[in-house]
Amino acid sequence: MGMTAGPGATLLRLGAGAAGFNWLPIFLADRQGLFARQGLRIEVHRMGSVDKATAAVRSGELDLAITPPEGAIRDCADGGDLRIIAGNVNRLPLSLIAHPRFGRVEELRGKTLGTSSMTEGTALYTMEMLRQHGLHYPEHYRFSVVGVHPARWKALQEGTIDAALQLIPLNFVAIDAGWSNLGEASDYIPEIVFTALIVRQSWASAARDTLVTFLRILQGATERVYDPGNDAMLLDITRETAQAEGDYARKALDYMRAKQVFSRDLSVPEAAFAKTLELMQKAGVADAALAAKAPAVLDHSYRLEALGTRA
Repeated sequence: MGMTAGPGATLLRLGAGAAGFNWLPIFLADRQGLFARQGLRIEVHRMGSVDKATAAVRSGELDLAITPPEGAIRDCADGGDLRIIAGNVNRLPLSLIAHPRFGRVEELRGKTLGTSSMTEGTALYTMEMLRQHGLHYPEHYRFSVVGVHPARWKALQEGTIDAALQLIPLNFVAIDAGWSNLGEASDYIPEIVFTALIVRQSWASAARDTLVTFLRILQGATERVYDPGNDAMLLDITRETAQAEGDYARKALDYMRAKQVFSRDLSVPEAAFAKTLELMQKAGVADAALAAKAPAVLDHSYRLEALGTRA
């Protein structure tokens, strides 16, 4: 996708579990030639799970991932090299979709819910939503690690799970197909680090100029996703990346703008980061000692340099 950079272009290997709707600014920037004009070439790797995306950055297989932050937080607290350098999405564009026979969250007692990981992202949000209805894991329901959002939708349709959080626009597809929407994740968790940009500190410091240029482009592209003047291209990209037919791409764009899903300045707000740590502790994947070390994972210097030098 996008324009071809020159032979001397610097390659950036980017990855995610699925590289879905939250990658809209990346795909827009690439298609509009913003990376190529600055001598960058991006290579997108869909790893199939958020855990694998985090691990690929840790191993050096990827330079950067746009993925839930929990793995990087644990790595850094344990003395590892992973850091969070910018935010991507701080509001959850997710709905809890269930088989039509379920009309209330309480009816999920004893049922199986789908997730992409037990330690990052989806499971933590699901636990919090059900916790607010008196259902606690693992006493009251089971998880099945089925994969990222397209795999969760497939598992719902096949009947191997009873409910799962679904990303836009697959949530709209499910609702129109008669499936139950048991609630918007953002109503339960108004602000949290859903996806962030994670890197290896050792690589980032050596590639600082490249990374700052990349972030400057990404910030500009994030602003562009809020501009209706780019809708024709944005709708095309959404249809392609999310397999969204008909009006679903339009619904996803409208939802994104109404909820201000993307972080315009690529920041990770303190309140969002604090909520991430809170849910990690509630889910048992972090203790107080880890939470105390967690802020060290945040390195704002690349983003601030990018914003300060933005034309």
